[in-house]
Amino acid sequence: MPLVEHLRELRGRVLKVGLALVLGMVVGWIYYAEIFSFLAKPFENVVAAAQAEGRDVTLALTGVADPFVLQVQVSALAGLLLSSPIWLYQLWRFVTPGLHKHERRWGIAFVIVAVPLFATGVALAYLVLPYGLEILFGFTPDNVENIVSVDRYLSFFIRTVVVFGVGFLMPLMLVLLNFAGVLTGQRLISWWRWIIFVVFIFAAVATPTGDPINLVLLAGPMLILIVIAIGVCLLNDRRRARRRGNESQYDAWDDDEISPLNLDVDEVDVSELDTKDRDSST
Repeated sequence: MPLVEHLRELRGRVLKVGLALVLGMVVGWIYYAEIFSFLAKPFENVVAAAQAEGRDVTLALTGVADPFVLQVQVSALAGLLLSSPIWLYQLWRFVTPGLHKHERRWGIAFVIVAVPLFATGVALAYLVLPYGLEILFGFTPDNVENIVSVDRYLSFFIRTVVVFGVGFLMPLMLVLLNFAGVLTGQRLISWWRWIIFVVFIFAAVATPTGDPINLVLLAGPMLILIVIAIGVCLLNDRRRARRRGNESQYDAWDDDEISPLNLDVDEVDVSELDTKDRDSST
């Protein structure tokens, strides 16, 4: 495809994504109250627990224009989530012309599996967030009130759910690397100590509190998913080895893949070749 056609296609897809984003923001603006109630629910649970202990925890807006800015931010977040099928599809359609057929299948499988995995991570973060906030507010000294700005709470909420969602996508990345031929299941098994170490370090940095309970709540499911991913990699390695064993010497390689040279060639008697050449010339 020429560069001009490529840029024209990019412009069309960006316009479609922008239109979908605007429509999603309109829906978020209309249902702003319901969406904000959902986002503030974990904080409200902490407020109820703090009031039972005689402490004051308040979610506040401190600026004159903050209510309007907050509604715009919540609407933009809702529009981004609601329009995600559209911009993911447009991105996929823009990239697929440059991919092979089997690579397109990997991408479709990635999208199908990635969405529920990311949603599971977000749901787990939503359940863990009240416990994390309660632990953090528990360090407040006596006779001190917690007045939390809404924009800071919203950024804290988004960071937590995104980190949990991305953490649940890591095992899927291992499977994709295996299907691409970069990693094998046996290699991942040999790295099991490092995998456990990296997962717990990631969980310690990603969790909002860093306490052992929330750390295990994130690291535990991630390790289970990684074990499942390694099992899938081993099955794929076995399937690949069986397929190559049944195929011929040249069918085992793709069209754009270089086959190895066979260096185990029997020595040829040069005298016999010379005799054949003389016979053919006569």
